[in-house]
Amino acid sequence: MSHTNNGKFITQTARAALLVLSVAAVALGQQGPVGTPTPANETPAAKDTISGRYEGTAKAAGVADIQLTIELKNEAGKLSGRLITPQGPVEISEGALAGDKVSLKFGSRDGALTAQLQNDKLTGDWITGAQKRSVELKKVDPAAMLTGEWLALADVQGQGFPFSLSLKIDGEKVTGSSSSQLGDSPIASGSWKDGRLTFVLESGTGQIGMTATLVDGKLVGDFDYAGQMQGKWVATKKTP
Repeated sequence: MSHTNNGKFITQTARAALLVLSVAAVALGQQGPVGTPTPANETPAAKDTISGRYEGTAKAAGVADIQLTIELKNEAGKLSGRLITPQGPVEISEGALAGDKVSLKFGSRDGALTAQLQNDKLTGDWITGAQKRSVELKKVDPAAMLTGEWLALADVQGQGFPFSLSLKIDGEKVTGSSSSQLGDSPIASGSWKDGRLTFVLESGTGQIGMTATLVDGKLVGDFDYAGQMQGKWVATKKTP
């Protein structure tokens, strides 16, 4: 083989080697560093299925049923929140989630609750002193709770101003209208996100920005009328 042919052969061999190294580098880049799992092999974070609001009843023979609401927040198996009874709310002093088993402790007056979570329901026992009641609580969809008719009252410079709201929640989008002695006002834009309701009413004299959160089944929040007047408002849902 001549010197010229040797040189061509060496050049072609070098190019082929560079091509193999480039392909290998791309493949390694796609796979990630040695010992690092690819995204397809990563274990997804466990879904939080218990946090939320639960409503239902506590029952025992010979006594009247008690309406209960429990608001739960889960942080790696540690539960916090509150129990709401007809006597008022009480904070959860100690709470834990192990598998589908829930254990909650309240103040000395309100005892403890043990239950099983299944299909968005908590079923178990609530013990207060010597009294044991069976409980069944169902998780409430906040969006479903918001949709409907509401009777509201705004504090306008110390005077109560009644109005009604018709709300429809579709995902994060809020539509509807308001009605008062001044007429009807459509919701120009609105959202329900991270537990906060925000919407703008298009009145004949200016826009009214309104915000609220759910507190004990009521909408409680603030309003801003065209930047000229601010105040508080509260609304209670109409019973069917």
